[in-house]
Amino acid sequence: MSLTVLSRTSARQFAARARSLHTTAPVRDAHGHYHHFPFDFPTSQNKGVFGLKVATYLLTGFSIPFAAVWWQLRKSAGAS
Repeated sequence: MSLTVLSRTSARQFAARARSLHTTAPVRDAHGHYHHFPFDFPTSQNKGVFGLKVATYLLTGFSIPFAAVWWQLRKSAGAS
């Protein structure tokens, strides 16, 4: 098979895939509004509380290894 035949068939397949993507969009959009989070995303009135909770969660998780290192170093310094 020559390369021109291969390139024509791949171009035809690409065009067919592009056409098929346009036909499925109304089918996906027919079910209404979709929520992307597994929880109710905060509205404008409680964004501050949500931000505080997220910051607390992230800071706690980030500080655990540092607290463990500090605890182990303090423990070994007292034994000598």
